[in-house]
Amino acid sequence: MSTAKATPSPFFPRREFLKAGGALVIGFSSAGLLGDALFAQDASKVARGAAAGPPDPKQIDTWLAIHADNTATVYIGYVELGQGSTTSLLQISAEELDLDMSQVSTLRLDTNLTPNQGGTYSSSSIARGSPAIRTAAAEARQALLQMASKKLEAPVENLTVSKGVVSAMGPGGSTLRSVTYGELVGDKLFNLAFTGTAPVKPVSEYKLVGKRPVRNDIPEKVSGKYVYLQHLRLPGMLHARIVRPRGQTAYGSGAKVATLDESSIAHIPSARVLRKGDFIGVVAEREWDAVRAARDLKITWDIPAVLPTSESVYDVMRAEKTRDRVVLQRGDVDAAVTAAAHVASGHYRAPYQAHAPFGPNGALADVTPDSALVICSTQDVYATRNTIAGIIGLPPQKVRVQYYEGSGTYGHSCYDDVAQAAAILSQLAGKPVRLQFMRWDEHGWDPYGPAHVGEVRAAANADGKIVAYQYDGWHHNWSAVETSAQLALGTPAAEWQDGAAQMVNPSDCGGMYDIPNVRLVNHHVPGMNYLRAAWLRSPLDLSFSFASEQTIDDLARQAGIDAYAFRKRNITSDRWMGVLDAVAQASKWTPRPPASKLSNAKVVTGRGIGLGTHLTSYGGAVVEIEVNKETGKVAVKRMYGAIDAGLAVNPAFIENQISGQLVQTASRMLLEEVKFNKTNVTSLDWNTYPILRFEECPEVTPIVVQRLDQKSTGAGEEVMAAAAGAIGNAFFDATGVHMREFPLTPDRVLAALRRG
Repeated sequence: MSTAKATPSPFFPRREFLKAGGALVIGFSSAGLLGDALFAQDASKVARGAAAGPPDPKQIDTWLAIHADNTATVYIGYVELGQGSTTSLLQISAEELDLDMSQVSTLRLDTNLTPNQGGTYSSSSIARGSPAIRTAAAEARQALLQMASKKLEAPVENLTVSKGVVSAMGPGGSTLRSVTYGELVGDKLFNLAFTGTAPVKPVSEYKLVGKRPVRNDIPEKVSGKYVYLQHLRLPGMLHARIVRPRGQTAYGSGAKVATLDESSIAHIPSARVLRKGDFIGVVAEREWDAVRAARDLKITWDIPAVLPTSESVYDVMRAEKTRDRVVLQRGDVDAAVTAAAHVASGHYRAPYQAHAPFGPNGALADVTPDSALVICSTQDVYATRNTIAGIIGLPPQKVRVQYYEGSGTYGHSCYDDVAQAAAILSQLAGKPVRLQFMRWDEHGWDPYGPAHVGEVRAAANADGKIVAYQYDGWHHNWSAVETSAQLALGTPAAEWQDGAAQMVNPSDCGGMYDIPNVRLVNHHVPGMNYLRAAWLRSPLDLSFSFASEQTIDDLARQAGIDAYAFRKRNITSDRWMGVLDAVAQASKWTPRPPASKLSNAKVVTGRGIGLGTHLTSYGGAVVEIEVNKETGKVAVKRMYGAIDAGLAVNPAFIENQISGQLVQTASRMLLEEVKFNKTNVTSLDWNTYPILRFEECPEVTPIVVQRLDQKSTGAGEEVMAAAAGAIGNAFFDATGVHMREFPLTPDRVLAALRRG
């Protein structure tokens, strides 16, 4: 990431600056600030950006524009988080338009410019984003061919297209006349209804989809020219920091100011305190002055000691009066377990884990009495616009939200909290504000992936067929109110309503196996007296599979069957079988029952296999580890991961995603755990919340199981559950001991080995 200071651009009056749509001082023109020089002189672009969105999704012009130079801009409703979606979706549109990748580009998200396709989460960019992009491009191509037919005086069936050049073909395949898309449209609007009726290309004719063009954001990221959110500045802005307790307390309690001495920062030039309710911030003309002011401000907080500690949280959750829901019920589990030859069960625990972005979140805001511009790294610009509008008391149409990429977190980190805080501070200051969270803000006030308690039992008959499976899971839901709104407005804490990603997941809990008797129960723990929570990459799935797949391996051990062979015996789906076979073959799996080669050596090795996913797609993993039985140190040495995500638009990007998922899973399973006492979170930095270091990184082998005949589904988190289960199974294979709690820290490992 470049750290060069941005160069100011010429001054714009604030109101005119907002109207112009250029809001960022990074050394190029206001047209370029929106990320698209192609549109600098385009009257249709200016008109589009002048009004609040979202643009009408039933118009072709909402989705793409053709320019006079025979290029196209594709308007995408999903943000770039490093997953490559802004390239993959261009592949899809270029495929349907018969354009080259060099002829298509896109814009970063902006509520005045881009369509509302929902949030960029749940691995949705391709799965939910591609249908509209594909069909709009197909419909635009159909319209362009009709225009060309008239221009070239040739029937549509006699036309061919290559790189946006439409040619009328004569006898013997000769070209009679040609015209470009740019000549046909040339920066004019289509003014065409998007009906979705145009035929799309058959897979057999694909030239771009399924191939591996490079990501369009990589050259600038490698060269250090890429503009991240943290690089941006606004004219005449103040630097800001928030002031909160070091580490959050119970979500339902928030943080109450007990005493505040504003004179304590009188020694810092230009620094001043801004307050709204219990929301406290400081601003200054220089950033270091804002940092010092936040550090030196004398403030005390009234914090009730109502949290369970990180050591007792599991017992407290398990003892709660819960709201229970049977997620899946078939057959009679109790009867099948009673009659079974082999029964395995276990009680498992998984911690709160943080998003912990490499660079803490930031945001910029310019709030006036009748308008607002907020620049942030949100995953959902339209939802963020609506929320901020309510906080600052403006209609949503008066608030413009622009997306800039920050330090990726794969999940809901503090990016919405910081955006709301920046808007509040700008409104209080009456000036533009750049707010940067400090490391302790980010770590300490993160909406963590929630802790989980899982109890699982399963049974198999003498032939090694699984006959019964039961999973009971305890956890609370995600938090629905950001801390900034909670402190500034007194908005009561509330949880999200139940959703598939917040409940026991059938896909991870036995769903890959053919089991006649199943019972899955979700025990919803009330979340007010616990930590803030939100979705973290592959929400809860690592917890489920760590418990579930170890139980499946235990059945294989009891039956005396190899773990891979045992799974093959119990799988009926070709797609689950595909990822299982892929990782077994890649890892050169040799058959033997789990934990059948135990050793008395100081350092022992083990291998494990696992299956799992998030809500869609199919994931399989094999992991090889070393365990030092004297120190308790676990090292993940090699990881193999396979994903079947249907049609892989760009297999290279999915390979990148698999590699990242495997490394992140190793980090979360070995090291990551949020610690807290009765009042506060105490994991506030990289020492108290360690992550995997470069020298600890395993060798990874990613495998894409291409399914050209299937629709595209998620690939951003769908192998992590399988890898978590495989790590648990590898530990058992190495030691003959099941780990019932992660992360697998040395103290925890040594205690488990002593218990045997």
